[in-house]
Amino acid sequence: MDFSAGISFFFGQLDKLLFSLGSHFSITSLFAALIVSALFFAWQRHRRGRRIRWRTIARALFPRRIMRHASNQADIFYLFFNVFMFSVLFGWAILSYQFVSNGIIAGLVALAGPVTPSTLPLYVSRSIITVMLFLAYELGYWFNHWLSHKVPLLWEFHKVHHTAEVLTPLTNFRVHPIYGWIFANILAISAATANGVGNYMFGDTAYQYALSDTNIILVLFIHAYVHLQHTHMWISFRGALGRILVPPAHHQVHHSANPKHFNKNYGSCLALWDWMFGTLYVPAKQREPLVFGVTDHQNAHTVKGELVDPFVKAAGHLKPALPKPVPVAERKQA
Repeated sequence: MDFSAGISFFFGQLDKLLFSLGSHFSITSLFAALIVSALFFAWQRHRRGRRIRWRTIARALFPRRIMRHASNQADIFYLFFNVFMFSVLFGWAILSYQFVSNGIIAGLVALAGPVTPSTLPLYVSRSIITVMLFLAYELGYWFNHWLSHKVPLLWEFHKVHHTAEVLTPLTNFRVHPIYGWIFANILAISAATANGVGNYMFGDTAYQYALSDTNIILVLFIHAYVHLQHTHMWISFRGALGRILVPPAHHQVHHSANPKHFNKNYGSCLALWDWMFGTLYVPAKQREPLVFGVTDHQNAHTVKGELVDPFVKAAGHLKPALPKPVPVAERKQA
């Protein structure tokens, strides 16, 4: 058998993942996260009056207990598995995006009349559509995340992400393919809705400011702190910032196994939707004791437990809704 096409495709996806500036896992964003982390640990040592030793900081950045943990090893598998799977999932989502965007424009034309060309300068319309699409991404992310926690059937697939017992940037790839497909299509629908409304407003196709097809605002957040959300670094924003942004501590609380933290902090970059819908938990400035993982999940970090069992458990939620077979005796009487 000739595997050359498959190998080329895989490495092509890996190239897009690591070397595209708009990627959620680009080399530049990972390097930015490393610099921020090193400076954070150096500042902590300086504040405590300790000598800054880069070897000590390196151990703090990559602690052995996390690097050697079975959870982290599983995350490495998910990275390579989903590099291939996500390309298929997001390919399906593009159909949803195009269909919904065109449908929104057609619906607005039917309701409010023909499109009127805008007189705004191009940079203004592009800036507005860029912000609209970013907020739509955040709302779609929040809604999908909220839905995945509230609907038992969907939780079985999203639970895979929460089985992580240690957090690293690789944990972002710990997702079940079914969850990834739902997530991609919800994001496509929310973004397409904003795109359709925006293009009707401006009377012409308005393109967002983007890097490698990724919203420039999202790219900036990815380079600023999104990678740090899945780490052991406790950076918490309080006050107004804690109600607007989602620093690492916010998301670490979301992964907490403590019931008081359940169903909190669903946002990606912004805490605005959590604040608006009452799901925001602003952590303390000092580290709160947290334990990660899911207590009622068997065979964590295995293919059976993470990829097969969710189908079985999801089917268990569907079973009560299925029509019950009529007993043979009753059929004969009928």
